[in-house]
Parts: sequence; structure tokens; C-alpha cells
Amino acid sequence: MSHQDSRDVVVIGAGASGLAAATVLHAAGRDVVALEARDRVGGRLLSAPVSNPERALDLGATWFWDGEERVRTLTMLSGIETFDQHLAGDTLLQEATGTRRLTGNLLDAPSRRFAAGSQGIATALAATLPAESLRLGTPVTAVHPNGQGGLDVLTATGTLHTEHVVLAVPPALALERIDFGDALPADLVRLARSTPVWMGAVVKVVAHYPCAFWREEGLAGAVFSRTGPLQEIHDMSGPDGDPAALFGFAHARTVRPGFEQAVTAQLARLFGPAAAAPAVLHVQDWSAERWTAPSTVRHLADYALFGHHLYQRPALDGRLHWASTETATDHAGHIEGALAAGERAARSVLAAPSGANDATSGTIAREGSDSSPACRRTA
Repeated sequence: MSHQDSRDVVVIGAGASGLAAATVLHAAGRDVVALEARDRVGGRLLSAPVSNPERALDLGATWFWDGEERVRTLTMLSGIETFDQHLAGDTLLQEATGTRRLTGNLLDAPSRRFAAGSQGIATALAATLPAESLRLGTPVTAVHPNGQGGLDVLTATGTLHTEHVVLAVPPALALERIDFGDALPADLVRLARSTPVWMGAVVKVVAHYPCAFWREEGLAGAVFSRTGPLQEIHDMSGPDGDPAALFGFAHARTVRPGFEQAVTAQLARLFGPAAAAPAVLHVQDWSAERWTAPSTVRHLADYALFGHHLYQRPALDGRLHWASTETATDHAGHIEGALAAGERAARSVLAAPSGANDATSGTIAREGSDSSPACRRTA
């Protein structure tokens, strides 16, 4: 990047929401660049490869559901293979007094998964952008009004001058990592600092096995646990059980020395000796991800702040637009919510007085719908 650079729009973050906004803006003819702190796209869409290059295990977002039309249409248009979440079998309930087997799958609901991992959603969106419209390894350090009716976006390698900024990272993270000076109103600052980060205080553990042996015992891989460390467990195997995997959620505060051994011991108590030695055990602590979670993440718990009305209108004289899944009014916390928030931010940019583009073109998937059921899962 040159020391001085100008773009119509700067998108901060290249997760699902940032890439959604960037693709809509690029399609509408805007000169847009997405700046991503990590060396990869996807944000909380993170997939671990396995030996089969057409398969992967998700360490972040996992599912999508009926009614989430943006995700469904994007997978169809991009040729992304999806499949039904495995549901057959019984549920285990783990309590201090022992483990009980309950008839049927009482934990999982009908949903869809991504055969090659959810990160493929981000890869597909990024592939529609010109190379110069995506810059990895470029954390933003400050956003300031420049006194000329625009904004300056500061990075370690230079400053970009822009008319609009799309803020596609969790609000609490943005307020901790990016210097806005005193430009933001106090009520917006309080809101952003108080808004939880979806999955931000979660540890996702994925145990990869040679085969889905629990299915042979008539188990769904579904577990409610009151003893932990994993509080709920699901079958995470791929199509037809390949790759075979179980995954579970734990709160980040439970991670301490010996955590992995405690996890495998729990799995062995639930599913037998074969579960004690996974081929690979992935432990993804999202609270330790510096580009996902602020230092306060474990204390942020008011999920009623998701989709708050202050996030629905731009700040800084109409030039700073919120676009992360936490700001979505529907499907907040889901991939669908991230895509919807990105589209909303792009439409807001296109509708701004300085723009000549038609805001009605601001969708990724023209077949998408804003109607939505209630959120049902954390990932």
C-alpha cells in the first residue's frame, strides 16, 4: 500500500459480513477495499482440512437452517456442497450421578452443513472481488474524520482516505482495537462496548476419529452435560460419516492445564474407550483470538443488544456503517445474519447522498428473503 491511498469505501474485516458488503459494493461499481487483520478470509468461518481435500471440519460456524435464504442461494450459486446434519439415534444426558440414555435426538434440529467447511462461503465471496480489493494482514489502528467530509483509515503501512467505512467486526472488538478519538457519540460507545461477541467466549472442541463408532451403538452423538467440561456435544461427521467427528462447546473460563485430557476422559465416559484417543483433537478457543474477542469478552452477556437500533443507522455523519452478525436484526449470530448485516451496510452506503448508485441492487443473492425464524444455535 502506498503511504496515501483513496477509495470510495473501506470495509474493515473480511469475514462473511465484510465480504458480503464488499461484493455488493463492487458489483454496484464502487471502488472498495476490504482490510483484514488475519492472513486469511472468513473470520469466525474457520475450517480445518482433513485428508480428503473435498471435506473439512468446522472450528467456527457450523450450521444453517431453513429460511436462511442468503446462505442457501450463495451455496447454490457457488457450487458449494451441503448436506443434512445427522439426526438419527439417541441422546445422552450426563449428570453428576451418572449418564442416562434418552430415546431419540433431543438436541439437534434439522439443519444443513457444508461438506468442505463453512469457510468456503468466505472463499467464494472473496473470489468475486478483484485482487486489489482485498488486503490481508492489514489491521486497522484508527478511523478519524479528516476534516474534508470523509474519513481517514489508518494502518501500519499507510492511510486510506475514503467517503465511507463499513465496520464488519464485532462492535466491542472495534472499540478496543480501533482508535476513533472522541468522534463517536457516548451512547454508541457504551452500546458497542457492552455488546457480546457471538462465540467470543466459547471453546469449540472437535474430535476426529477413524469412524463414527457411536452410530453403530444407536447414538446420535448428541449429549447434554451438567458436569462438563463440554456442555453439549454433537455429531460433526461429514456426508456418510466421512470424516467422522464429534464436537462440543465449553465456556472459555474452563480452559486450564489439563483441559484436553479432561475432554477425552469425558468423551470416553460417554462413548466408550474408542472415544479416548481421537486421531486429532482440535481445540479452538475463540476468546483467545485477538481479531475476534476483546479483553472483556467473558463479561459480555446481554444478547438483547444484538441488532440494536443504533447499529441500523450510520455514525460519523452517515459515513460509518455497522456490519457484523451482532448488528443484524434477524439471524444475529448466524452466517445468515452476517450476510444480511453486510448487505444492509452496503445498501446504506449506496443510498448515501454522495452515491449515484441504485441502492435496490444491494443484495448478494437476489432470491434472498428477510423473513426469519428465531436463532437456534451458537455456531
